[in-house]
Amino acid sequence: MSGIKNKAAPWWLSGPALLLFTALLLVPLLLTAVLSFNVYDPATGPKAGEFTLAHYAQVFTDSYYHGIFWRTFWISALVTLICVVIGAPEAYVLSRMRNPWRSILLLVVLAPLLVSVVVRAFGWSMLLGPEGAVNSLLGLVGIGPVKMLYTEIAVIVALVHVMLPFMVIPVWTSLQKLDPGVENAALSLKASPFTTLRRIVLPQVMPGILSGSLIVFGLAASSFAIPGLLGGRRLKMVATVVYDEYLSELNWPLGAAIALTLLAANLIVMLSYNRLVEGRYKKALG
Repeated sequence: MSGIKNKAAPWWLSGPALLLFTALLLVPLLLTAVLSFNVYDPATGPKAGEFTLAHYAQVFTDSYYHGIFWRTFWISALVTLICVVIGAPEAYVLSRMRNPWRSILLLVVLAPLLVSVVVRAFGWSMLLGPEGAVNSLLGLVGIGPVKMLYTEIAVIVALVHVMLPFMVIPVWTSLQKLDPGVENAALSLKASPFTTLRRIVLPQVMPGILSGSLIVFGLAASSFAIPGLLGGRRLKMVATVVYDEYLSELNWPLGAAIALTLLAANLIVMLSYNRLVEGRYKKALG
């Protein structure tokens, strides 16, 4: 009897969390999936009980949506790459600092998370505008004005600013688990600092880089506020198209189909990337 209770204990303990997960994620996701197959009538709206594949056919065959998905994913990939290039060295420097400077720099890294994304987007719109601070500085050296607002440049810059903490923190956490003695041993055996970083430090922090990359890519691909405010009405990304279909066109089934297609594409890209990097990580560590 006690054995049965011991086996059931994990389920009883995780039961409330599973119920919450089901109610807040799985049920809405299932309802969205059902909605994506509903027939849409421009005069009356979605028709309950009538189903079609026309919305998915439109998403997969229309070049307009192909271009939007392509733009969304290349911007997300570039943002992820920039965050890795900036965030990983920043986390390494952070891990080597002593208090109180480590605490101060960590606060600087986390401080943007305390400010609303909308507020930060408006801040970047003022900085990158035709008469903003960036164009004023470029004008001092005889360049400009350069059109940055409502372009991919503005979206990428703002997304990097927003997503960078999500890259720094996982890498910094991985570095906390790194034994400094291993790095010192490599240096004592005449390995150069670059070789030590490449062959000792980098393979051991790859889980942090992988986690940060997946978080940044997923959040960037599904972001709405920054593309909506800094991309304008012409520079569409998938999240802004979903918003338009729901609130402007009132075509909820098509909006649901686009949203679920984005979710599926995100999962495919992230799982493929996870498998690739994880395989190389295991091979590097033997």
